[in-house]
Formats: sequence, C-alpha cells, structure tokens
Amino acid sequence: MLSHFGRALRALAVTAVLCAAIAPASAHEGHDHGEQPPVSAGALPRGEADSDAFEIVAIARGENLEIYLDRFATNEPVTGATIEVESPGGPVKAAAGADGTYRVAAPWLAKSGRTDLIFTVTAGDTTDILPLTIQTAPDAAQSVAQQEAAAGGHISKVSVLLVLGGALIGALLAAIALRGGRKAAALVAIFSMFLGAREPEAHEGHGHEEEKAQVAINTVSGERAQRLPDGAVFVPKTVQRIFAVRTLVAENAEHKKITELPGRIIPDPNASGYVQSAVGGRLSAPSGGFPRLGTRVKQGDILGYVTPPIAAIDVSDMRQRQGELDQQISIVERRFARYEQLAPSGAISRTQLEDTRLELEGLRERRASIEKSRRDPEALIAPVAGVIAEGSAVAGQIVQPSSIVFNIIDPSRLWVEALSFESLEPSRGARASTYTGRNYDLVYQGTGFADRSQSVPVHFAVTGDTAGLRAGQFLTVLVTTDDTKDGLAVPRSSVVRGSNGQDFVYEHTAPERFMARSVRTEPLDGDRVLIVSGFTPGKRIVSQGADLLDHVR
Repeated sequence: MLSHFGRALRALAVTAVLCAAIAPASAHEGHDHGEQPPVSAGALPRGEADSDAFEIVAIARGENLEIYLDRFATNEPVTGATIEVESPGGPVKAAAGADGTYRVAAPWLAKSGRTDLIFTVTAGDTTDILPLTIQTAPDAAQSVAQQEAAAGGHISKVSVLLVLGGALIGALLAAIALRGGRKAAALVAIFSMFLGAREPEAHEGHGHEEEKAQVAINTVSGERAQRLPDGAVFVPKTVQRIFAVRTLVAENAEHKKITELPGRIIPDPNASGYVQSAVGGRLSAPSGGFPRLGTRVKQGDILGYVTPPIAAIDVSDMRQRQGELDQQISIVERRFARYEQLAPSGAISRTQLEDTRLELEGLRERRASIEKSRRDPEALIAPVAGVIAEGSAVAGQIVQPSSIVFNIIDPSRLWVEALSFESLEPSRGARASTYTGRNYDLVYQGTGFADRSQSVPVHFAVTGDTAGLRAGQFLTVLVTTDDTKDGLAVPRSSVVRGSNGQDFVYEHTAPERFMARSVRTEPLDGDRVLIVSGFTPGKRIVSQGADLLDHVR
C-alpha cells in the first residue's frame, strides 16, 4: 500500500516539475514573439512628394509639421519660398527658416491615423502643387512600455501560480521524506535544482525584452542615416543638409576621348635661371647675408661673392709685373712733366704732350687692374627675377667653376613636361590633374623630336593660377583626342571605390533614399569621368557627398 502511495506521489512530483518547466517557457515565448516595434529610419511620421521642379518632405514633430523643400534636380535647399498647406484645420501658411526649412503648427497631428495634405509651393516664377499623406500613430515608446507592462503582468500571474504549486508539492514531498528515506530526499533535491535552473532563464528573457524596448525608443526619438536591409541608404533631410548632398540628372551625350599622360612640373626656361661661378674660389656672403629658400629676388641682385685663390707663383708674377709697371709709370710721369713745361714755348708739339698723357693713363689702369684682381672677388648676380628654389651656400665654402650655387624660378610661370607614347595633336587643349584632384589648364608649347625611353616629351605651359604647384611635382596630363564615345559625364566626386575595387555611384531614388549602382567609368577630363555602363540616363545621381553616403552603416 505504501509503495503504491509512494509511486503515486513520485508521479505527481514529476508532473509538477514538467508543468513548472513548460509554464515559464510558454510565458517567455509569448512575450518574445509578440508584435515587434518597427525598426526603421523613418520612425517619425512623415510624408514626401516630388515634381519636376521640387521635392518636399514633411515630418511630424510633436504638434509641429517640419517641412524640407529642395530642388528636384540638384537637391539644393529652396530658401525664400512661399508654402501654403491645406490641412484638416484649414489653409495655413508655413513660416520660412534660413536654411530651406519651414514650419507649420499642426495640432491635428495629435490624432492618430491618415492625414492628407496639399502643399502649394511658390519659389520665384515657379508654382507647384504637391499632395502628400502622413500616417500618424501613438507614440512608439509609450506603446512599447504598455506592451512590456502587459507582458510583465502576465508573467507575474504565472509566477504566483507556480509558487503556490511548488509550495504544495514541496509540503507533500517533505512529508514523504520523513517517512520514505533516501529516495524521497533525492527527489526533493532534484526538484529544487530544476527550479533554480529555470529562474535565470526567465530573468534572461526579461533582460532581452528591455533591450528591445530601448532600441525601439532610440529609433523613435532620433533621426539618423542608416543602411536598410535591401542595400539602400536612408538619409533624413536633416542629415542631407549636414552632408551637403547634391545631385544632377544624368544625360547621355557624345564626348571626346581623353588620353592620360604622365607628366611633371618644370620651370619656364624664359623665367628661370642658374647662378653659377665662372671661376673656382671661396664663397662669401653679401651685406645682407645669403638669400634663404623661397626668398624673392630681382634681376641683377648680388647673391654672394666668390674669391678665387691665388697661388704663390702667381703672386710672384703679379708683383714682378707691378714693379715693371711702377717703373714705366715713373718714367712716363717725368717725361709728361717735362713736356708740360716745354709745350707753352713751342719746343714740343701738343701732339707729343697728349700722347704722353694717354700713355701714362694706360699704365696706371693696367697697374690698378692687377691690384684689383688680387683683392676683388667675383659677384654672383641673379640672371632673372623669381624666388630661390634651390641653394645651399655657406660662407667659406669652396666652389668649382660652373657649379650651381642658386636656382631661381618664377612660380607664376611654370611648364609641364609630359611623355607621350603615341602621336597626338595637343593643340585641341589639355589639362593637368594633381593627386589632390586640383586641375590646371595647359597650352601646348612644343614636342620633342628625340626619343626618351620609347616616348616623346611634350611641353605645355600652365595658364591661370599656379598656386600649389612645385617644380618636379608629378601629375597626370589629360589630352583630348579625335575619338568619341557615348556616356554619362559626371563629376569625379560622384564615383566611389568600393572595398572590392568596384566603382559605383548613388542614385537618388526618393527624397530620403539612395541606392548604390555599380558602374564602369573612363576618364573624361580633370573634373569629370564618363560612365559607359551601369546607369540609366534621366535618373538622378549624387554629385556631391557620395563618399559620406558610403560610410553610412
């Protein structure tokens, strides 16, 4: 009898344990798989519309309607426009902001449901009518909190029932333990361990629900750009203003093909020069010191001196020659003095007197030149006006004949030397592009006739502003050819290079939606590239801010 009663109690205990195991799992599953809050970038109620001239986005923020008005083709904000809204409360005029943002008081947004609006936009001579619909709903954060509270109440009721059932079963098992011995005690221990193992699972599930509610609240309360599951990029108008996103309508046209040539900056040979020493000697600085790099100098400025060294044998020869000249000068001076006394009496002619005077002046000049050659150094004079591009003069430095002491370049007159591997006609025009993306117009100057590593040098002159260029700087020369090709010409900033090396652009598919399109491009000129495949003409393409859209995750 007792054994039957024990088996019945053990069956009852197993049943209670199974019920305890199944009940919390069912409660957690019902809470976890309920209606999920929408995880979308457009969490705030909004409506959008566009036409050939404008596109408009209206966002409900509390009891106000925030309106963003942009040009359809360029995505440029429209300022100073007049917007009238036909609302459920009657016609109302929007207050204009300074950045193309407009605001309307909309107390009728407090009611949840569908609201149809009609916007009449007048900007300059253009007037357009744009209808749109806004679907409002109760506050998402409040809904999530209500769902969490309801789920929490359900879990609390289940927990109370489990506690009461567990207490009853525990009392029965305790009574059996007093009479049944070790088997009953083991059953009580197993039952207790099982209940302890189920409690953390319920707590873990509750923490997961709190995390979901927090994500939903964050999504509702803030506007942020994000990449959607279909690969599109959602960018609210507020973020587009920060990114300064601009677009253009891609049009197919015929363009001249471009050939890329490697090139480098060289100085204009008519506006640059070297300062060299004609003789070897020791350098010495002028009164103001040696000019520093980048110093602007004028033509004819003295940049330094070179004092040639004099050997001992040369000094001896010079002294001997000086002695001979001094002796001849003394003889001629006495002769000239005597002729001056005799000239008035007519004893000698005036011609003899003048010849003696000229002979004396010539001897003195020869004597002075020898003395000057021993003392005066050679002056280093700037041959052209410009800036000191190169130079390493040091006082006391010994320079050899024909060595370059300074290199002077006029920074406003620079040339480009490109290497061409095929016959070109650069008279049609060319452009140079640096690694930073800056472009310069070029004028053809001439083509070399001698080969240089299987190529021919071609010279161009840089026109316009040359700021940012340096002699020896490498760049790319783009020369127009006779060949033509059809394609879409877009700015280089429109093309983004992906991590896989593929080029792609962003299509503006909706006022706040952008889609990446893989394309194949070819260089067109310094500012634009040619899309030859992968994009359909007539659609809007991002021309500015594409690199920022690519970083949205």
